[in-house]
Amino acid sequence: MEKERKGSSKKVMVAIDESDFSYNALIWVLDNLKESIKDTSLVIFATQPLTNFSYPLPASLGFARFYFPLLPTGDLIKQNQQRTRKVSLGLLEKAKCICASYGVNAKTFTEAGDPKEAICNAVQVHNVNLLVVGDTDKSSGIIKRVLLGSTLADYCLINTKCPVLVVKKPE
Repeated sequence: MEKERKGSSKKVMVAIDESDFSYNALIWVLDNLKESIKDTSLVIFATQPLTNFSYPLPASLGFARFYFPLLPTGDLIKQNQQRTRKVSLGLLEKAKCICASYGVNAKTFTEAGDPKEAICNAVQVHNVNLLVVGDTDKSSGIIKRVLLGSTLADYCLINTKCPVLVVKKPE
C-alpha cells in the first residue's frame, strides 16, 4: 500500500499572475502546506494571455466619427506573443525564488491562451490533484460580477476535475 502512495505522486498547482492575490496564494501554500508538498510536486503555472486586437479606433471626419477595428500585422502579433511570454517567464522566476527561500523546489510552466481555460486545461494535462488560486477583489459588487462574468476562481471551481483551494486576501 505504501509503495502505491509513493509511486503515485500528488501534484499541487498554484496559478499565478501579476496580482498580489496570486502571490498571497503561493505564500499561503508555502506557509501552510510546506510539510505536505515535500513529498509531492509543487507546480507553478502562469498563462500568457492573448491580446484582443479588435479595439475600435475613431476616425475623425468633421463632427462624425467612424470606428474601425485595428487589424494587427503578423509582426505586431509576434511581438506581443514574445512580450507576454517574457512577462510570464519573469513571473514564474519570481515565484520560483519565493519557493527557494522556503526551501521548496517547484516546477514551472506556462501556456498561451485565455487564463481561465489554460489553467483548467493545465490541471487536466498535468494530472494535478489540487489547484490553488488567489481570490480576486470582490469589492466591486454583484452587479459588476454579473456583467463581467465569473471570476477565475468561480470558473475553475466549475470546470476542473480536482479540488480547488481559493486563498482569500489577508486582512
